[in-house]
Amino acid sequence: MRLLLLLAFSCWCFQKVQAQDDSATVVPQAKDTTHSIKKAILFSAVLPGSGQIYNHLAMPKGKKKAYWKVPLIYAGLGATGYFLFRNNTLKNDLRTEYESRQAGNVASEQFEIYDDAGLLQLYSIHRQRRDLFILALGFVYLLNVADAGVEAHFVSFDVSENLSLSVEPVLMENYRLGVGIRLNFR
Repeated sequence: MRLLLLLAFSCWCFQKVQAQDDSATVVPQAKDTTHSIKKAILFSAVLPGSGQIYNHLAMPKGKKKAYWKVPLIYAGLGATGYFLFRNNTLKNDLRTEYESRQAGNVASEQFEIYDDAGLLQLYSIHRQRRDLFILALGFVYLLNVADAGVEAHFVSFDVSENLSLSVEPVLMENYRLGVGIRLNFR
């Protein structure tokens, strides 16, 4: 919840900074029309999803589509973070239970159906799962940063109606079928 509030606040601040009218300066300066790919990557690296919002705000009116990725990023980070935390907690509980049994204490109700070998096997399973979710969390984070960079490349990319690609069946020599590809620049 705090991350969502932080994201909303940073988007609001970013939009306010862009919308400010700098009328206090005497010499009018030309507005920078280039979209910075490095900024998009840096924004996403610092606060996941903010690079996508930066790209969304820079896109022309008809092409805005980058904002819908932010909930997916946070869902991925939240799910992998939850399972990482859950498996780490279970791993620690299993270690504590095993050490308690080795000290001669009575088994707790949660793990009383397992013997010592079963506890060690469960410990190993949850440790491996925790490690996999650490990798998954890193992958989702890096995917977020890479997506912001790729999307930033396409902010000013224009595909006009004059560019077309057509794939058609072609009858070649000796009545053999083929595929013809035609690229038209108008």
